[in-house]
This record gives sequence, C-alpha cells and structure tokens, in this order.
Amino acid sequence: MQVFLEPFTVHKRFALRISRGTTAESTNGWIRVQQDGIEGWGEATAFSIGEVQQTPEAIAASLATVLPDLERFHAGDRQAIEAHCREAGLLSAAWAGLDMALHDWLGKRVQLPLWRLWGLDVQRTTAPISVTIGISSPEAARERLRGWLEVFPARLFKVKLGSPEGIEADQAMFLAVQEEAPPGSQFFVDANGGWSLKDAIAMADWLSDRGVRYLEQPLARGQEADLPALYGRSPLPLFADESCFTSRDIPVLAGKVHGINIKLMKAGGLSEAQRMVHTARACGLQVMFGCYSDSALSNTAAAQLSPLADHLDLDSHLNLLDDPFSGARMQGGRLVPPDQPGLGVNHRAPEH
Repeated sequence: MQVFLEPFTVHKRFALRISRGTTAESTNGWIRVQQDGIEGWGEATAFSIGEVQQTPEAIAASLATVLPDLERFHAGDRQAIEAHCREAGLLSAAWAGLDMALHDWLGKRVQLPLWRLWGLDVQRTTAPISVTIGISSPEAARERLRGWLEVFPARLFKVKLGSPEGIEADQAMFLAVQEEAPPGSQFFVDANGGWSLKDAIAMADWLSDRGVRYLEQPLARGQEADLPALYGRSPLPLFADESCFTSRDIPVLAGKVHGINIKLMKAGGLSEAQRMVHTARACGLQVMFGCYSDSALSNTAAAQLSPLADHLDLDSHLNLLDDPFSGARMQGGRLVPPDQPGLGVNHRAPEH
C-alpha cells in the first residue's frame, strides 16, 4: 500500500466568525491510498479547540511518522492499520483522512457506494442540511443570509452566537437573521462554548421563546460539570460538539445533553463515526454530523452516513469559492451522496 499527501488551499465566499475566531481560508490535505491499481481518497482538515491545535503542518508531520510503516499493510487491513496508527499517536484529522481513503478504496474495490455497502437508505431517511450564519453585526448577518439564498433555497439556519460583545449583541443578531429569513425557516443556535452558565440559561429561555429547535455547545469544553444545571433548566435540547470527540466521551455526557455532534476530523474518520452513532443511540442520544472548513470530499464522506443522523450540518463546501472536489449533490435541501463506487468524489483541475 502506498499513501500520498498533497496540500491544497480553499477560500471561503464569506469568512466565518465563531466565538473562538474567524477563518477565511483553509489549507487541507488530500490523502491518496494506492493498492492493486485502485486509488482511494480522503481529506485531512485542520481544526482548533482549546488546547487541541491540529494545524496543517502538525497533520502532515503526524502522517509522515507512520508513512514508512504503512507500506507493509494492505489497504483492506483497516483494523490493523487503525491499531497501528492509534499506537503511533496519529492525530485525529490525519487518521480521518487516511480512514476515509481506505473506505473509498474498499468501495471502489467492490464497486459499491459506501452507503449501499452499509445497507443505508439515502433516498428516504436523510435529513435536510442547515447552513451557517457566523457571528457578525445584524446587517452583516442579513447580508450573509441573502448570500446563502443565492446559493440554494435554504430553510434551516445554524446561527453562531457567543459574541465577545455579550448576549445583547447575540440577541440583536439573531433577531436580524430571523426577520430576514424566508417564511417557514427553522433555526438552531451554536454558541461554540461562548457563554457562561448564567448567560446560557438566559439565552436558552430567550431562544426557546423565538422558536429555536436546539442549542449546540452553550458552555466551553472543560465546563462539562455545569451541564447538569443547564440540562435541568433548558427548554431547548442541548447538543455537545467541542465536549465530544470520540465514542469514549459519549457515556459521560448522557443525562447532561440530548445529543452529540460528530465531526470526522475530531472523531478520526468514518470508522469512529460509526462507533459514535451506535454509542450515542445506546445512550439514548440524538446524532448530528458537522464539519469544519471541509471540502466536498469530506462532506461527501460524512453524507454516506447521513441516514443515521437526526440533524446534518454539512455546508462548509457550499461556502467555498475554489473547491477542487465534487461529490454529493443538493436535492430538495438534502445532501445526497453519489451512486458511484466508494465516496463517488471527483477531482477538478485548478483553473489558471
């Protein structure tokens, strides 16, 4: 088995601001696995959560430490490869890209799309995706919503709150988005850990009165001890994102939140994402799939598992000006994975 890493940079139509900072571009890694004349593709995307800093440079360096050993494996030896990479301490984003590529290789090897290989029903049970409105002034939030509507007719909006300027700024921005949105729109809110417990309780009540469906990561990672107090007071379902990386985090969150957000980069790929789904269901929790600054490659991979999710937040590639990949297609507000073998992703040569 041979493995190659090629960096590529993508730029956002609209810079995304959350409680921890703003991003306008991202350098991601295209991982290619070659075996028996078949090439599988994956993506490694940088992300940052508190002390967890997986930069493009760190991801490349981490993958480089295991590349010499990977040559002795066959691309079908996914369990053995995962065990080796875990023992070597491979960063989760690097493993996510490699695991994605191994799944893509397998699907191409047996000539089946992954969702069909897993027996999933993407036509009947896939939830619509939401699109994201980052932290901004009320007028900029209105402009961002109008920009989304130029891309496709969204009706489900994820509003980023947790502004450093306080909950009054959050409220003004949310009201602007709600007023600008088309009739019949639905909203949920992601604070990215930007609130105190007091503000989270107040905002949960305020947002509930305005028809918000659920609230994601209201408290910062490391503040999980305060979740039971919020859980007992909140009229809105609570979802954990930054507080939940892998399946090991889920049992301790049960009874403190109503659901979890699975992202391939923090989980470590499709294999761990499947374990997280089953662990969450066993704990009585709902499931959401989310993304970072991922291209269509990663979001198409996550879409392969979309029938297993209650909510889908896989919009990052729709905000890219120069996505080099194409795959899952928008259909009636849903992101539907391709019928082609493996991930079904294609590469587009850059324009000059």
